[in-house]
Amino acid sequence: MSTLSQKKVLVTGADGFIGSHLTQALLAQGCRVRALCIYNSFNSWGWLDDVRHPNLEIVTGDVRDAAFCRLITRDIDTVFHLAALIAIPYSYIAPQSYVDTNISGTLNICQGAMDNGCRRVIITSTSEVYGTAQYVPIDEKHPRQPQSPYSATKIGADAIALSFYNAFELPVVIARPFNTYGPRQSARAIIPTIISQIADGKREIMVGDLRPTRDFNFVEDTCNGFIELAKTEGIEGEDFNIATGTEISMGDTLNLIAKLMNADVTFTVDEARLRPSNSEVFRLCGDNTKITAATAWRSKISIEEGLRRTIDWFTDSRNLAKYKTDIYNR
Repeated sequence: MSTLSQKKVLVTGADGFIGSHLTQALLAQGCRVRALCIYNSFNSWGWLDDVRHPNLEIVTGDVRDAAFCRLITRDIDTVFHLAALIAIPYSYIAPQSYVDTNISGTLNICQGAMDNGCRRVIITSTSEVYGTAQYVPIDEKHPRQPQSPYSATKIGADAIALSFYNAFELPVVIARPFNTYGPRQSARAIIPTIISQIADGKREIMVGDLRPTRDFNFVEDTCNGFIELAKTEGIEGEDFNIATGTEISMGDTLNLIAKLMNADVTFTVDEARLRPSNSEVFRLCGDNTKITAATAWRSKISIEEGLRRTIDWFTDSRNLAKYKTDIYNR
């Protein structure tokens, strides 16, 4: 087991939901963090806009640029590659964008990390690569099923990264979080869209299909999984589920949220929120045996506690104001 304290690390996608939480967790570990935020003319750093720390270096750019990726991986011990396009509905509309960012971006990061001799490269996968469960709990040997353009590009990105391990001995580890939720998550996801609508005073809550089940990870647990995978020696070339090993249906999740918020609401299916029938992933429940055997990681935060923390964050008016609850965000 190595330590990350005082090590220089790179987090791509640091301006996003999980990336911003991971950046702060790494700073708390004593890391010197180079945080990549997507370049934009507004000079916005996303969820890092209000974060200041003497060990935080924020850079803006795009993982689709190979020369830029070679530049930002210089003098880096560990790369945490989270930058990706992740919204499944938008991948139906703009699949080429997902290929460019998710597959080519991962290729560029791997090439840059190899050229610069990085000690460890953590590649962020997703439980969506498994598709609807053929068996549960889903272990890392489960077949990959590209049920959306998004999941197809993540399968491709995983393969690109592992090819660099097999062909060039790049010290790659694949982190595969199941359904992460918590403060700052995009309202395109089921938990924040329900909480934000209720917090905004709505009584008719628009939802998608309530039948599928998910293995929900609170974001703090997910970030701790990344950190343990970065610290653990001898696991290069392997992939690891970050999962609780439990599942809950969308309908039960929504009813639990309503109960925790003391809300008298009705749920109405919005056709725009439904996936095509062959694209919907109906069951996800992850096997975490591999990560718990190899590392010190354990799932610690229950769904009830995680939802309470998420509700507390979203019901703060300063945070809720950042969301457009009347617009479905693909």
